[in-house]
Amino acid sequence: MQQYVVQKGDTLSRVAARHGLAFEQLITANPWAAQQSYLRQGQIVYIPASLRRRYVIQEGDTLESIAATFGFSCEALVELNSGLSVSHLPHGKSIVLPISDCNHLITLSGEYGPAELDRDVRRMKQRYPSVTWSRIGTSVLGKPIHAGRVGVGGKRLHINAALHANEWMTTPCLMRFVEDYASALSTQDRAVYGHDPQAWYDQYTLWIVPMANPDGVELVQEGVGPAHRYYEQLLQWNTNRQDFRRWKANIRGVDLGDQFPAHWDEESQRRGKQTPSPQDYTGVSPLCEPEAQALHEHTLQISPERVISLHSQGKEIYWNYREHEPPESEAMARILGQAGGYRPVKLHGSDAGYKDWFIQHFRRPGFTVEIGNGINPLPLADFEDLCVEVGSILSAFMSLE
Repeated sequence: MQQYVVQKGDTLSRVAARHGLAFEQLITANPWAAQQSYLRQGQIVYIPASLRRRYVIQEGDTLESIAATFGFSCEALVELNSGLSVSHLPHGKSIVLPISDCNHLITLSGEYGPAELDRDVRRMKQRYPSVTWSRIGTSVLGKPIHAGRVGVGGKRLHINAALHANEWMTTPCLMRFVEDYASALSTQDRAVYGHDPQAWYDQYTLWIVPMANPDGVELVQEGVGPAHRYYEQLLQWNTNRQDFRRWKANIRGVDLGDQFPAHWDEESQRRGKQTPSPQDYTGVSPLCEPEAQALHEHTLQISPERVISLHSQGKEIYWNYREHEPPESEAMARILGQAGGYRPVKLHGSDAGYKDWFIQHFRRPGFTVEIGNGINPLPLADFEDLCVEVGSILSAFMSLE
C-alpha cells in the first residue's frame, strides 16, 4: 500500500476524501487511527487501493439512464469503459462507474474548517460576482471573520453560523444556500426552493457571517499540539483530555453564545462557570471576545430587519426573548418551521445569546435555528439532507413579508 505522511490540518476524513476512499477503508488499513483523537503531523498513514464502483447492465438500461441514476455524464461512462456506446450496451456486462459529478462549489471533502471557508470565499469571488466579501474582524488567533453580501435592496437581513465550535456543520449549509442563491441569479430562470431569487435581490441586502468562531472550529476538527499558543491552557480547561470534539467555546474557553449584552449577569450566574471551559463560561464581561465584538458591531452597522443565528442540533426554532419580540415573530417562526419540518419553540430561562441581544436591542424578529438531530459535530453523511432543510428555511426567511 502507498504511504502518506500526515500534514498540518489533515484529518482522517480529509485524507480519505483526497484519495477517493471511504472513511472506513482508511480505518481498516490503519486500525490504530481509530484509537487516537486526531492525526498528528509526521505520522504515516497507509493508503489502500481505491475500489471502483461497478454496475451490471440491466435489460432496458441506456447510457442516459445509467448516468442519470448515478450522477455523472455519459461521456465519463464511455471514457472509463472502452467499447461501450449507445449501440453497444450488452446486458449482464459489468462496467466501472465514474465518480459522480457535482455541480456545486460548496461540498464536503472531510471536515469544513477555516481553511475550507477561505478557499471557498476565493472561489465564490471568481464564480459569483453577485456576492461580495469582506472581513468584519479577526479571531483571537488572527483568523479572518468573513462576511458575504448579496442583493441591492434597501432592507437588510443577516444570517450567521458556527458561533459554537462543534456546530461547524452550519457553515457549509449556509454557504451552500448562498451558492444556490447566486447561481440562480446568474441563470435568471431558476427558483430557489420555490422562491424568486431576483425578488430577494431587488428587495433585500442579505449579509452572512458563515463562521463566527474559526479558532474554535479548527480546535474541534484538528486538536492541538505542544506548539499551539494555548496548548497547556486548553488541556487544563478540557480536563486534560486530548479530544476536543465536544468543545463549543472559542480558543480562550469563552462560550460565544453567552457573550452578548442581554441580561449577561444573570446568564453568568445561571451557568456558574468561573473559569474558561469547553462550554458555558460567559467570559469576564459581555463582548470581551473579539469574535463577539465583531458580530455585535457588524449588526449595529447594518441594522437588519430580521436575523437568524444557525446552531445545531434539535430541529427547533427559537423566536422569543423576554417579551421583547414583535407580535409577528411567532407567526414567522411557524412559517420557517413548516418550510424545514422544524418545531417553533417559545424559549425561557436563557439569556446573553446573539438572538436575545438582537431582539432586545432592535425589537425586531430574531431566530435561533437548531439544525439537524444527533450529537455535535453532526455527521458528514447528513450534509446534503441538512442543506435541503436549511435551504428551505432560509428561502422562507428571505420571503417573509
